[in-house]
Order: sequence, then structure tokens, then C-alpha cells
Amino acid sequence: MTGVRVGLRCDAGPRRGVGHLVRCLALGEEFLARGAQVQLLGSVAGVDWAARQLAARGIPHRAGPDTPAGLVAAAREHALDVLVLDSYELDPACAGALRAAGIRTLAVVDGDTRGQDADLYLDQNLGADTVAPAERLLAGTGYALLRREVLSRRPAAPRPPTPVARPRVLAFFGGTDAFGAAPPLTRLLLATGQPMELTVVVAREPLEADLTALRPARGQTLRLVPPTDTLPELIAGADLVVSAAGTSTWELCCLGAPSALVCVVDNQRESYHRVIREGVAAGLGELPTLVAAGPDGHAARAGAVRTLRELLTSAERRADLSARGWSTVDGAGRARVVDAVLALLANPAPH
Repeated sequence: MTGVRVGLRCDAGPRRGVGHLVRCLALGEEFLARGAQVQLLGSVAGVDWAARQLAARGIPHRAGPDTPAGLVAAAREHALDVLVLDSYELDPACAGALRAAGIRTLAVVDGDTRGQDADLYLDQNLGADTVAPAERLLAGTGYALLRREVLSRRPAAPRPPTPVARPRVLAFFGGTDAFGAAPPLTRLLLATGQPMELTVVVAREPLEADLTALRPARGQTLRLVPPTDTLPELIAGADLVVSAAGTSTWELCCLGAPSALVCVVDNQRESYHRVIREGVAAGLGELPTLVAAGPDGHAARAGAVRTLRELLTSAERRADLSARGWSTVDGAGRARVVDAVLALLANPAPH
């Protein structure tokens, strides 16, 4: 495959988060491992972690045009054979314009193609039912895109039920925690009154003051850490993980980490409810309700505390979640996606 030139069109930022970038990085790693040349077209302003991840992989980073004509011009300038489009904001007409120019496209989507006319569509969500031609759709967790740091730590089997007096708990809410979930979810964890060693990733400085002001109960410890490249290692070492229901869900599954998820934004809602219905993770509810005043907010918080208390005290419940998650994501998704793209490139592009 030496000589194939791949572009990744995605953005990351304090408000956008890093989910699109994380899955593009995983795909980029697989292409690189097969001898392709890979570059990212997009913005990663304000997210130092993202810039470090790109540099560590040797993936060049250039500006990403937002218009069909601009993206076609960039693809031609860099002699790209295929362009991966992973964005909720990019003009949907870009995919069709690229196809018309003879440049193959893979659109990474989450339940909605947004009207894009791509050569291939990828929806890695559980039970994905994206409306797209079947022969052009890669759907389900069998295609989940996972970074090497995750794959290298996948256990050979899910975790057995292991009682612990002070469970190690990890809480993180995306690369930027754009919606400020860390403080309210940390309060809920501490409100269980259960002993724990709690580590919380503080993704943005404004959240640190709220977290620093919290006072753990007897038997509880609270450690705050900045965004870290060793997150998969922290996940692998935790007895319970509390996280947002974004792309990290599939990393948690692959690692067999017992998890409790919160839906922090509308575009996570459908996937969140499917994951909870299938018992792949425990559900804590939706962030706007969990922080709301009045009876609804109070009831939501009480329910979340009950769920967390059960997870902290039941080794069997944690083991069940580990087994369900581990069997849902096998870690071979990115290889399957690249296989499909290479098969596409082996056929003449439409004109």
C-alpha cells in the first residue's frame, strides 16, 4: 500500500472537544502502519494534548478548508487518494464535490449522514442504523476506531468479580470537558459516602476551583490530575470509571472497564440510551437534568447516587459490566475500516 496518501479532515478545540480527532488518530495510525502517508487538515487550536498526539505520530497538521471548492483544492494540492471527513460542522456538500473530483471519501458519522454523498460511511455506534446504501455503510462497534494506547492494554479476558475495600475510581469527561461535567459528577460520587480513591481529570482550569473546594468524607480521597497521555493506563487500573457518553465509551468497552456514563450533549443521547439498554454500561442520566434545580433535578441526582453506590459496593455488578463491554468492542475495528478503504481504492473512482 506504500504511496497511498490519506487526509484526515477534522477539528478539535475547547468547545468542540477532541472526540473527532481521537478516532481520526486511530484511523491514521492504521494507515501509517500499512505504509500510507497521512496528514491532518483541520484546527486543533487551544488543545495542547491534541497537538502532542499528532506530533507523537508524525502526522503533519495543516489548515482545513471548510468549503467544497477549498477542500477539493487542498486535496489536489496534497495529491490525496482518500479524504476522511469527521465533522458535524463541515459543509455536507464537501463529500460530493470530492467524489466528483475523483477523490475517494470516507464520512465518519453518528446516526446522521447530514446529506453527505460519500463513497463510504462509518458509524461506529452500538446498533447503528444510519440511513445509507448498505454496500457503502460500515456500521456498529465492530468498526470502532481505537488508538494504540488502548489496544495495547486490552486484557485477554474481562475482569472477574473482585471485592475491594476502597475502589479506585476514575472520572473524566472528554478531552476538554466542554460542558463542565467534572464538578457535579464528582459531588455525586462523594455523596455516596462510600470509601474510594477517586481520581478526576481536570480538563480546563476554570473547573479546578470548584473541584478543589470539595471535601471528601472519611475513607474517601480525591486526586485532581490534568489531561494526560496516560489515560488508558488510568482506565486499566480503575475499578470503576465515570465518563461522558462520547467516543471514549468504546475505549472503555475495549479495555473491559466497568463504567457509568452521563449524557452531556444532545448528539450523545441516542448512543447513550442504546448502551444503557444493552447493559454495556450503567446510566447516570443527562447532565442538564443532573444539575437542574427543583424536584426533577433532585430526583435525578438521588437516582445517580444510588447507581454509583451499587457499583462501588458490588463486585459482581462491576464484573458484569466489564464482560458486556469487553465482548462489545474487540479492538479490530480500525483494521476493518482500512481494509474497506483499500478495497475502495482498488476500484476506479467515479467521474
